[in-house]
Amino acid sequence: MTAPNHSLPKAYFTEEDSAAVVTGQNINAKDARLSEVMDVITHHLHAAVKEIEPTQEEWFHAIQFLTATGHKCDDWRQEFILLSDVLGVSMLVDAINSRRPKGASENTVLGPFHVADAPEYPMGTNICLDAKGEDMVVRGRVLDVDGNPLEGVKIDVWQANDEGFYDVQQKGLQPEFNLRGVFRTGADGSYWFKAVRPKHYSIPADGPVGALLDGLGRHPWRPAHLHYIISKDGFDTVTTHIFDPDDPYIDNDAVFGVKESLIAAFDKIEDPAKIAKMGFGGTYYWNVDFDFVLAPKAAT
Repeated sequence: MTAPNHSLPKAYFTEEDSAAVVTGQNINAKDARLSEVMDVITHHLHAAVKEIEPTQEEWFHAIQFLTATGHKCDDWRQEFILLSDVLGVSMLVDAINSRRPKGASENTVLGPFHVADAPEYPMGTNICLDAKGEDMVVRGRVLDVDGNPLEGVKIDVWQANDEGFYDVQQKGLQPEFNLRGVFRTGADGSYWFKAVRPKHYSIPADGPVGALLDGLGRHPWRPAHLHYIISKDGFDTVTTHIFDPDDPYIDNDAVFGVKESLIAAFDKIEDPAKIAKMGFGGTYYWNVDFDFVLAPKAAT
């Protein structure tokens, strides 16, 4: 048995001093940061319990919810990350860790569907490999915070299809690396590629987090978007989306990923000459123009 540490303060519990009594036992913590974090968490948790005054049954229900959340996690699904997402904590942690100068492009959530080693294509390539969906052209420039074009920027893009599914969700139905690609900007900082207009989709709602959303009267939908990871040596990497302003869920993303600066314009082009120039066979396509601004690493 471990001998009692008589240098610790007395842990005589009272309702009034509950948090101080608990954190007082951490004075011999081996990790100062852990002690600091647990001090804050303990004080806020105890304050919340005192404000809510849960019944024993309610507290046990909360423990059952967390237990069910853990049971839903496996090698392919992380329900606790989903819980963090729908509570806005994922976005808050990202915002704290990606503060940038005014004018620099903002981050948003990475999401679970990024795939490493997507094919690298020349500018103008169509990343839609199954020819399904409404044609779209995405173009823009990558600049530094002073407005100078950046050459050789790696642009890793991916998106859901016109039914709201990523290729990894429909193996055997969608081609591998469908709607994914890597591009690199030229001397003028420009980029462009062809794709299809994405569709909104639901986050996994068949677990305890979905039940929580339902109980709160919230939907599980994410508005249509394209994903980007934009990187260049010497600059802060931007992990972000651009969003369709006309999506029905643009104002209430289930995971709070929308920022006003990331809403793009989706313009419908019906000019036959422009359609023919792009090599599309339909009667229209969507044009999206969106620039990105990278901040130097020292400024983050």
